[in-house]
Amino acid sequence: MDQKKQEMELLRTPSGKKWEGIGAKRKAGIMVPLFSLYSQDSVGIGDFRDLESFIFWAGKTGSQIIQLLPMNEVGSLYCPYDSISSFALEPLYLCLEKIIGAPLKRFAGKLADLKKKFPAGLSHVNYALKKEKERLLWDIFQLDQGHKSPDFAAFQVKNEYWLRDFALFKVIKTNQMERAWHEWETGYKDRDRGSLDSFFHEHRQEIIFQEWLQWQCFLQFSRVKHFARENKVFLKGDLPILVSRDSADVWAHREFFKLEFAAGAPPDMYCSKGQRWGMPTYRWENIANEDYRYLKEKLRYAENFYDILRIDHVVGLFRIWSIPAAQAEEDQGLNGSFDPAQENTWQEHGSRILKVINEHTGMLLCAEDLGMIPPSCPQTLREMGIPGNDVQRWVKDWNVKHDFLPPDEYRFLSVAMLSTHDTTNWPAWWENEAGTVDEGLFIRKCHERGLEALRLINELFDPRFSRYGRLRWKNSIDSVDKLVSLLGKPRQELPDFVEMYQNTFREKEKLWKLLALSGPMQEKSSPRLIHAVIKECLDSRAIFFINPLLDFLFLHEILKDDPYRYRINFPGTISEKNWSLVMPLSLEKLFQSGIDQEIHKMLSGSGRIHR
Repeated sequence: MDQKKQEMELLRTPSGKKWEGIGAKRKAGIMVPLFSLYSQDSVGIGDFRDLESFIFWAGKTGSQIIQLLPMNEVGSLYCPYDSISSFALEPLYLCLEKIIGAPLKRFAGKLADLKKKFPAGLSHVNYALKKEKERLLWDIFQLDQGHKSPDFAAFQVKNEYWLRDFALFKVIKTNQMERAWHEWETGYKDRDRGSLDSFFHEHRQEIIFQEWLQWQCFLQFSRVKHFARENKVFLKGDLPILVSRDSADVWAHREFFKLEFAAGAPPDMYCSKGQRWGMPTYRWENIANEDYRYLKEKLRYAENFYDILRIDHVVGLFRIWSIPAAQAEEDQGLNGSFDPAQENTWQEHGSRILKVINEHTGMLLCAEDLGMIPPSCPQTLREMGIPGNDVQRWVKDWNVKHDFLPPDEYRFLSVAMLSTHDTTNWPAWWENEAGTVDEGLFIRKCHERGLEALRLINELFDPRFSRYGRLRWKNSIDSVDKLVSLLGKPRQELPDFVEMYQNTFREKEKLWKLLALSGPMQEKSSPRLIHAVIKECLDSRAIFFINPLLDFLFLHEILKDDPYRYRINFPGTISEKNWSLVMPLSLEKLFQSGIDQEIHKMLSGSGRIHR
């Protein structure tokens, strides 16, 4: 089917009207976390004003979509996918100089002190800023009469489903020494009406302050969406499928969650123990009993800010990897099982929920469909006109040729990209991971077969190119027969080892050939290589190409040290380096870099610029 026919097919899917609004043509965009941006005016972190500046710059590149990570308020781990509310926005992103009704001249000195204490442009965000910024916002709130305005009152009424519960949660949590809600005093933990009413009267100002913060976030972020529309740019948000165990959502709606389980992902070739995220899984039958209002209200609020919505871990709507909460943390996702357990129910389960989402929002849906995906998931996405994700390093023929697919074999209904927030950036993958297997997974597989892992690592892998827990095959292991011979067991007993080998051996050489680059394969990444791989994705059939800003920066030699250090998240780990990476140049320097002109030229050549 040619591209024009595919575009027409999209208009006939249940998402057809949304495609009419966005335009069912191949487009390009840029993904960036707001916490990674900064300007000379930033106070320690990117804010809503910085986002407007970035949208203006992105428009100059010809990009028509800006994708953000979840903007919900985060907890102590500062993970946007483990938020304390699936409604409330993160007040750290407020631009202090844009607070409505604030007598800012009264606070010029404090603002200057805050900027000095938390300078922007460090390698990672210092989240100690949050408490300091909230103290200053409290001082502003005390003098601001805006919280008595009809507009604020209207905001409170329109968002009564979640706003008061969230504000209560925040203030009670502070009062309870930041303990998790299930460790609070019984009256607060179990939402005794008398206890909550009494607490509200005692802490009325602090509770109204939290609601006021959300109003200010709403005003600034909805203005960003308006600014984006004026610049012909669509904002793409991110709807995490899960919410933190210690969240206002779980506290207020305990009946919607299975607190005895923790969500995660099963083991695979990239994560030997799987993953344990910790968030509780859902009791979908209870959510359905309330006509999915909890889900519908999330969508209604998100529409204030986004034109397109990414559904994180969409396969979790079909079946989710569920780990008993009592299992040891170090086992990660090893001891879980799928919920629902019966595979023959997965398609109906996921389709039903996706249909509710699609029918109750005007936002175009996209889906993160990476990992171990049952056939029912991509089939349902195709039928509904919802794009999945195609990450370049994984767009391969895994079963026959064990090689990368050319651009014309990408899925049309997909969002192509070089990397994601959970992976290494593309140059770091090329230099450290391409052509490798996970060391932990290899060792575990050896132990399962009674094989000597250390001996085999020395015989099979090249220590010069094995680093960061990845093992690169020696070039001398040039056939499956040689691999099987060294493993010392019949081939029929080694299907997983053979699969690992076939899909990773000489991976770099295969991609170099596909990119039609001249000369011998280069171990190090380079602007020439980045240009070639971006062009490959831009030229693909994928209807969207939305790539992290970080990968685009490698088109110029701005980042000269090991690209492995530039990472947004290391899945399965807790670290201050997660969800805190700052771009290596300010917005002002980005404007001066000339990268926008290079990107525009590439986008124009790919036919992805439409006005």
